[in-house]
Amino acid sequence: MNRKNEFNDFIYAALFAALIAVLGLISIPLPFSPVPISGQSLGVMLAGCILSVRQTGLALLGFLLLGAVGLPVFAGFTGGIGILLGPRGGYFLGYLIGGIVIALLKGQHSTLWRLAMANIIGGIGVVYFFGVMWLSFVTGIGLEKAVLTGALPFIPGDLMKTVIATLIGAAVNKRLRQAQVKA
Repeated sequence: MNRKNEFNDFIYAALFAALIAVLGLISIPLPFSPVPISGQSLGVMLAGCILSVRQTGLALLGFLLLGAVGLPVFAGFTGGIGILLGPRGGYFLGYLIGGIVIALLKGQHSTLWRLAMANIIGGIGVVYFFGVMWLSFVTGIGLEKAVLTGALPFIPGDLMKTVIATLIGAAVNKRLRQAQVKA
């Protein structure tokens, strides 16, 4: 890989890490769950839809590292290793793996349906899997209660985010392909 491509990868990764952090400003705490409703999962889906696998991994890893060192990039303007090790930590691991899964599943010339399925599998399925398992482990509430408090309330919103990310991702990818053809 040449230096220009590496530089571009880091620029795109930094932009999407910043986007995911900014979407954390959209944070609604729920009285029955230690996990807030957040806009960050939309950013994860967008990264996977638009960026390459490498760029997506770099963006999410950068976002997580910024939060781990204490910068307030997580939902609700929070940060620190305690957040990653607390009840929400599994969702953050799910963001990293889920974003990469989305980027892998979308393919080179993804259709709307392919992007939607990639977002559902990676952006919801993978994120919920890691999030719910970690929530159950850290809090000791049991798997059934972890699903009831850490997954079910979020499904409608995450389905809406899937639609938004799919439509934006398809439009951006189409423009990027057109720009590459003209170049």
